[in-house]
Amino acid sequence: MGILATALTGCAPKAEQQNDWIVDRFDDIKVMRYEVPAFEQLPLNEKILIYYLSEAAKCGRDILFDQNFKYNLAIRRTLEAVYVNYKGDRECDEWKAVEKYLKKVWFANGIHHHYSNDKFTPEFSQEYFESLIAAVPAETLPQDFGSVEALKAVILPAMFDPSLYASRLNQTAGVDMITSSANNYYEGVTQQEVEDFYHKMAANHDPRPISYGLNSKLVKENGKVMERVWKVGGMYSPAIEKIVYWLEKAEAVAAEPQKSIIASLVEYYKTGDLRKFDDYNIRWVCDTVSNVDFVNGFIEDYGDPLGRKASWESIVNFRDEEACHRTEVISENAQWFEDNSPVDPSFRKSVVKGVSAKVITVAILGGDCYPATPIGINLPNADWIRKEYGSKSVTIDNITYAYDKAAQGNGFEEEFMLRAEDRDRIKQYGKLADDLHTDLHECLGHGSGQLAPGTKGNELKSYTSTLEETRADLFGLYYLGDPKLVELGLVPSFDVAKAQYASYIMNGMMTQFSRIELGKNVEESHMRNRKMIAEWCYEKGKADNVIEWVKKDGKTYVVVNDFEKLRDLFGQMLREVQRIKSEGDYEAGKALVEDYGVKIDPTLHAEVLERYNALGIEPYGGFVNPDYRLVEKDGKIVDVEIVYTNDYAGQMLDYSTNYSFLPAIN
Repeated sequence: MGILATALTGCAPKAEQQNDWIVDRFDDIKVMRYEVPAFEQLPLNEKILIYYLSEAAKCGRDILFDQNFKYNLAIRRTLEAVYVNYKGDRECDEWKAVEKYLKKVWFANGIHHHYSNDKFTPEFSQEYFESLIAAVPAETLPQDFGSVEALKAVILPAMFDPSLYASRLNQTAGVDMITSSANNYYEGVTQQEVEDFYHKMAANHDPRPISYGLNSKLVKENGKVMERVWKVGGMYSPAIEKIVYWLEKAEAVAAEPQKSIIASLVEYYKTGDLRKFDDYNIRWVCDTVSNVDFVNGFIEDYGDPLGRKASWESIVNFRDEEACHRTEVISENAQWFEDNSPVDPSFRKSVVKGVSAKVITVAILGGDCYPATPIGINLPNADWIRKEYGSKSVTIDNITYAYDKAAQGNGFEEEFMLRAEDRDRIKQYGKLADDLHTDLHECLGHGSGQLAPGTKGNELKSYTSTLEETRADLFGLYYLGDPKLVELGLVPSFDVAKAQYASYIMNGMMTQFSRIELGKNVEESHMRNRKMIAEWCYEKGKADNVIEWVKKDGKTYVVVNDFEKLRDLFGQMLREVQRIKSEGDYEAGKALVEDYGVKIDPTLHAEVLERYNALGIEPYGGFVNPDYRLVEKDGKIVDVEIVYTNDYAGQMLDYSTNYSFLPAIN
């Protein structure tokens, strides 16, 4: 709901190591750096505020590791102890495999792939890993289990037994999605018990419903189902206390209204009261004047198959004044876009409130936004807050800029895009098209529409995230081709939409499959969303040959033959997806996702993987953060310096040393 995932982007081929935007590459991942332009020009008080908020953003890292899987911290710390302390041969293949595995664990915040959710398969033997453990001082290993043997008894099966904890997030229809998912949001309970527990809590006719379950783990103790709340004095307290410490430092230097906003967030962390979280969100979304802004908390529910529990994340940012023009124009015309939407008028908002949008420069990434990073955000997620107070949308310009720099000369379009005219439009308008689609997706898409009377918002269950991303994507795609954008001076012509449509359909029907292991289905919500849109439009447009499969020189391509008709199909699909959300039509939503968003043709999948791998492009990317250092004179802070790093492993070890506050088992 709140985060727009990055599109499939490649970096320069592996042979071209001179691209200085890339700091590390391993397996299917590239790690890049991003710059923070104009930080040096900020007023001193804003620099100090960013420093304190950035420290808070680093303190929740362990929370996410633990949320993703209950043994992640024990495994990560064991791997780090071996990596730092092992004195033996570091050139053999098995050691290199251990090093790669650790880098993958750091990147994914655990032992399951950050995107596919599948558990990593070690490319080294259990025997070899046990020899490494035996070769390092026992005191450097996690001490939470009482002995090294007890530690091994827990982590080795988790790492090496493929039948255990196979998927962090299992949304396969017909299975118990709670017991078959390895995430740490639930323990000892079934899907039915979870659904019954929260059904009893929900008030039937509350116009301002609480997001029950958002900040807790649901467990069974002594036969009774109960919540362990994430708060000061509750679960994850040692890390949350550190977050609160730095937030209170930030509060002390912040100006109003931000001072009160931070105070309300602190109060929520101290109490765990979700009504206080709503209060914080209302204050936050109404603040459109602060130059420095941030997200910090349990926000997105993509990691929970039932869409209730939220992962911890943080982003600190400030306004990109030069780039904000397009989002200001879009938000100023929010009512026009809502009024002219192709959805049923009864599902439109009669009055659009509080839509604010801006382009930001991100200063730090934390939790579920690091190292893999969103390119856009729209918050808050509560539908009633959106309706009454609006939403705040951002596009992260310095991240998309870094992606573009890292992708120069990769040969991706030449390999997968058949027509020269499509490639030329992408070269000319691709960055603008991507930015505007993100703007429309985040600024208006998520904030558009309304629920029908009596619909609570949780009726779509495990399909909620996919359908919400589908709705926002369709809104952006539809309006990207609207003449209104030309009228507003945001695009020169329909060619910008053509560039986006060609790349979107290609990605949804082909190239995103490079991210999925052969034989697997599509599980991640954003990937399901893109496939579903592309496949639905292909099928509905068959009679007019709107989208066509083409074979040439033994290779498969997908091309758009009629861009205007494709836009019309986007509008038709948007109308139906909005109806599904507004009415809470679970069966229709399930059918849409399962029919169009899940299954992959194995022959096409194998071809995509072969062609993609031949380019030497990693399908996934993430970032290292810059470091901020206080400059003091005579006991006073006189400046904050920004230092850029090119050391991925070094940053990860630094964070594990200085920002790790939780026990291995929580």
